[in-house]
Amino acid sequence: MKVDILTIFPKMFKGFLCESILGRAQKQGLLEVTIHDLRDWTTDSHRSVDDRPFGGGPGMVMMIEPIAKALAELKAKDSGSGDKCETKAKVLVMSAKGKLFSQNNALALSKEGHLIIIAPHYEGIDERVIQQFADFELSIGPYVLTGGELPALVVLDATARLIPGIVGKQESVEMESFATVSVNGKSRQILEYPQYTRPEVFKTLGEKELKVPEVLLSGNHEEICKWRLAQTKIID
Repeated sequence: MKVDILTIFPKMFKGFLCESILGRAQKQGLLEVTIHDLRDWTTDSHRSVDDRPFGGGPGMVMMIEPIAKALAELKAKDSGSGDKCETKAKVLVMSAKGKLFSQNNALALSKEGHLIIIAPHYEGIDERVIQQFADFELSIGPYVLTGGELPALVVLDATARLIPGIVGKQESVEMESFATVSVNGKSRQILEYPQYTRPEVFKTLGEKELKVPEVLLSGNHEEICKWRLAQTKIID
């Protein structure tokens, strides 16, 4: 998968993208992430990306022009030519008023070949960007952040790990929280069963013993499966 992220704070992404699973995925060629400074598509000496809102009000709004130019250039690269024809790239805008991002969204996006994620700042972006260019307007929760950089990373992380080969064992993403399974012939989402590891017994400072459930130590795989199934919660 190819991912382009448009932001005015490109340094915010560097550390996160170099570490852990996303870092390895890029080295293996399973994921290609490029961070673009939106100011590279400005034309004035101040490299302005925002202006005062029409109608008045507090704050500044990100302008349509540099965003439109950036999208045209990034999409044109898909076609292998210098024209500005439409491509199959999906454009995501991170926004507090967008649709709440879910595991199902992540699964659908993981099947795309090219994503362009716009990380707004200030009071948001000119609505014409959303109306004309966006395929999705997404939110990661009912709250407001200082910008779209963290939400963009959340969407990227949740989506990329579902691409085959990025997570070491495929079963790790098939039976986990918010995975969809068949329950009595109906598709339902689940919350994964509890997990434990060594030591078998842990003593707190008050000498209270915290033990691993005995069934997990039994070696009886049938009983372990039954216990895990009983501990798995179905989301209504």
